[in-house]
Amino acid sequence: MTITSSKRVGALALAAIFVVGACTSSASPTPAEGTQAPAGEVSGSITVSGSSTVEPISTGVAELFKETNPEFKWDITGPGTGDGFKRFCAGETDVSDASRKIKDEEKAACEDAGIDWVELKIAYDGITVLTNPANDAISCLSFPDLYALIGPESTGFTKWSDAAAIATELGSSTVLPAADLSITGPGEESGTYDTFVELALAKIAESRGKEAVTRPDYQASPNDNVIIEGIAGSPTSLGWVGFAFAEESKDSIKELAVAKEANGTCVAPSAETISDGSYPLSRALYIYVNKAKAMENPALAAWVDFYLAPGTIEQVLKDVPYVNLPAGELDATRAAWEAVK
Repeated sequence: MTITSSKRVGALALAAIFVVGACTSSASPTPAEGTQAPAGEVSGSITVSGSSTVEPISTGVAELFKETNPEFKWDITGPGTGDGFKRFCAGETDVSDASRKIKDEEKAACEDAGIDWVELKIAYDGITVLTNPANDAISCLSFPDLYALIGPESTGFTKWSDAAAIATELGSSTVLPAADLSITGPGEESGTYDTFVELALAKIAESRGKEAVTRPDYQASPNDNVIIEGIAGSPTSLGWVGFAFAEESKDSIKELAVAKEANGTCVAPSAETISDGSYPLSRALYIYVNKAKAMENPALAAWVDFYLAPGTIEQVLKDVPYVNLPAGELDATRAAWEAVK
């Protein structure tokens, strides 16, 4: 099985994904090894939108589910966590993929629309800080360094060294080179943006009386391909993207280690450091399911059952470098879903 994301493929490939999701098959292949299909063939369709990070997981689950349910159809898109919640709380989708927890204002929008939901944690991911492989001057950045380079006080900085004064104020001794600073990263519609700000920038911004946001003057894109291209296109670039996307692009980017404190322990992103929480930019991934729609739509309920069945997520994550939940956490997710049914 090949898992693709609309953030990483062109328009023709995206169309092909939806054709695969909508077509029917005259055969019913056996389930992929290690997964359990629900009893009886399921027909019907589901609509999912949200995180581009979670999109490959949900798509992979749909592809596996279709192997034993050839009449099953899906529409899964990845415009970003924030945009996904807008659609979800407007009643336009059945499920919202999310690379962060739902915000209070999004909860209020759903409540105002009469939409009740269940939050289901499904995997772990990290946010990888990137530069160009040619950038030998930098191998690790701390949260204070990232704030000095990307935070709200760095607007207008065109050289890495322009951030040195702020970094020094924050206790960092990192030597920032007198090289061009070209930043590419997710935009505000992205859960990856929100999580990066929350984990790396917010605490420092609040301590300095600043708004917890990034500088506005960087190349922002919801398309992970564009971010990777931006990093590859400048020898002294800087950016951030989901760990899985970075791992798939290692030939054109350089992953940086990250330290939580100034001059602290540098930890490189990996499945192990994300899973054990030692990597400072680790995060959980979620799907949010509309309870009423799950009860009304047998295809939706069966798809979620299959999503959380033993072996399904594990099988999907063989194709993308996300991190499986520990058994106890996955059991808690299943319990939360069972309580809805």
